[in-house]
Amino acid sequence: MSDVILDVKNLKKYFKTSRGLLHAVDNVSFTLERGKTLGVVGESGCGKSTTGRAILRLIEPTSGEVWFEGTDLTTLSERDMRMKRRELQMIFQDPYASLDPRRTVKQAIEEPLKYNKIITDKYDRDDRTVELMHTVGLAERLINTYPHELDGGRLQRIGIARALALNPKLIVCDEPVSALDVSIQAQILNLLEELQEKMGLTYIFITHDLAVVNHFADEIAVMYLGQIIEKAEAEELFDNPMHPYTQALLSAIPVTQTDDRPQRIILKGEISSPIDPPDACRFAPRCIYATDECRASDPAFREMSPGHFVACHRCRQVGKGANEA
Repeated sequence: MSDVILDVKNLKKYFKTSRGLLHAVDNVSFTLERGKTLGVVGESGCGKSTTGRAILRLIEPTSGEVWFEGTDLTTLSERDMRMKRRELQMIFQDPYASLDPRRTVKQAIEEPLKYNKIITDKYDRDDRTVELMHTVGLAERLINTYPHELDGGRLQRIGIARALALNPKLIVCDEPVSALDVSIQAQILNLLEELQEKMGLTYIFITHDLAVVNHFADEIAVMYLGQIIEKAEAEELFDNPMHPYTQALLSAIPVTQTDDRPQRIILKGEISSPIDPPDACRFAPRCIYATDECRASDPAFREMSPGHFVACHRCRQVGKGANEA
């Protein structure tokens, strides 16, 4: 029996604007097993980072449920959520912006320990800080350096050490390698994999890079304008993409051999507005397969094959063995 650590149900986050309600996250649902990695991909503005922040209640969800180990996080008081957040941490996209330039490496890493009163003795806290530095591959000689003295890879290792300080169970990685050089990206990804294996961590890995997430995630959820439109195991998604948007994303991945490159799918048409969207498929204006049904109703998120879910009217019509649960 699967050990589900996170169960997100109908999560929504709307923002009020002068033109109406912006549907940043709209009815997102998924489950995540302990020790696994869910990759969340999509173009800029699709709502993937907002989803991660809403799960951790760094921004308050408009509605929905976030069940973490049997507790609905959306019902917790601010004080209780602060306690629970010790088990739920985040690694941010830009290591330069996520660290206080006035704090040394030591001060940055020990801050969660001091704030949460986990280790009150100064010398014990120093020992724990050095231990965390060793864990993430930071040389102890850097302990009194400042962020401006370090490169992006080392800064991101500080961010990872801060996230690990409270021994979390779930970490939301919000594009943690997108601001880094390619060679440094590989080092950070390898570090995250080693930590997951050693500590049994569960990740939500948010990225716009499908090539990265293919090698890192167990499952992949593809988002478009606030909704998950396809979700499957990583290998299944790459071998058998069903949604036209997923197919277009995969066709854009660079390959080393020209013979292996799938035919590039160029999306045309206007992107739908996320402000007060109509009850219709949001991808329809850019989809070559769109029909009157697509423009008249929002497709349900259905299981087309075991573990492979898609929100697409066309997939329902041409798919075999679709389960209309």
